[in-house]
Amino acid sequence: MAHPSPIDLLVLHAVRLKGFADTAAVASRFGLDTDQTREELLDAQAHGWVSRSSFADLAGWSLTGTGYRHNEAQLRDELNRAGAHGTVAAVHEQFLPLNVRATQVFTAWQLDPGSSTDAFRQLADLASELRDLERPLAAPLGRFAGYHDRFTAALAQADHDPAWITGIEVDSCHRVWFELHEDLIATLGITR
Repeated sequence: MAHPSPIDLLVLHAVRLKGFADTAAVASRFGLDTDQTREELLDAQAHGWVSRSSFADLAGWSLTGTGYRHNEAQLRDELNRAGAHGTVAAVHEQFLPLNVRATQVFTAWQLDPGSSTDAFRQLADLASELRDLERPLAAPLGRFAGYHDRFTAALAQADHDPAWITGIEVDSCHRVWFELHEDLIATLGITR
């Protein structure tokens, strides 16, 4: 049975995964209530874990250094309570060679969008691999569920709009892949 993550962990972790996001995007990441997320963010701000900034027409939240350390402690405690360190470590090892492949596809696409005729096939292969990685992760830690669905949804959208491969304004394949990588290393307390 999947370990349910506490709301405060999910909110801080969503900010970490997004890097910089408004309240609605933070709430959306784990399907949380927007009003409750706002309250959690304000509490986190009071503790010095997040800061709110704005420039031009963008405003959002980001983690402070103290927030990163606090989130890492939350993740470590959750991993220990769920008894899932071995599972997450094993999946991370399986992820690493796939990450090399994904990085090559994304880099080629960014350098010359649409030039790789087999990019869609390679991404479809990665989506299949992602499904197999997600299952053992989501079993003990439910917050890992959804990566495969998000990736395949982005890939489907890319048929009509290539921004869904590496775009930063949408929940692109690249964004989903990057978030999974960050989620794995954050959960294990390691660096890239």
